[in-house]
Amino acid sequence: MFTEETLGHVRKGRKEWDKEVQKTFRQKPERKERFSTVSDLEIKRIYTPEDIKDLDFARDIGYPGMFPFTRGCQPTMYRGREWTMRMFSGLGSAEDTNKRWHLLLREGETGLSTAFDFPTLMGYDTDSPRALGECGKCGVAIDTLRDLQIL
Repeated sequence: MFTEETLGHVRKGRKEWDKEVQKTFRQKPERKERFSTVSDLEIKRIYTPEDIKDLDFARDIGYPGMFPFTRGCQPTMYRGREWTMRMFSGLGSAEDTNKRWHLLLREGETGLSTAFDFPTLMGYDTDSPRALGECGKCGVAIDTLRDLQIL
């Protein structure tokens, strides 16, 4: 993807940048020692062509609408279809939420995003003592496969 000459320039520039950034750190250090994603993958301070020198476009990036879908699932991306508008919704029972979703779709919603109640999120059934007073309160209560089918 990059010539060895280009990578050599990048390495040299990176060394110079590292020296400069150390001066900044003496005045104002970073907020924490390690930055990471929610999956605990380390986030580097800076990324350069060195990090993607072995990248294979077809394997690692691909075209929009095609595997590995890093550019989205629509071939024309959002040029032919607007972003999906999703109201985060769910209330009471599966039947209640189903009715609400049909209303939202009639009113122009283009996608649905489910708000589950706290017991469902924690893996409790509605009849669990730990779920008392929380079922369907801030989202839909789902206990069974039938609930999902109704939804």
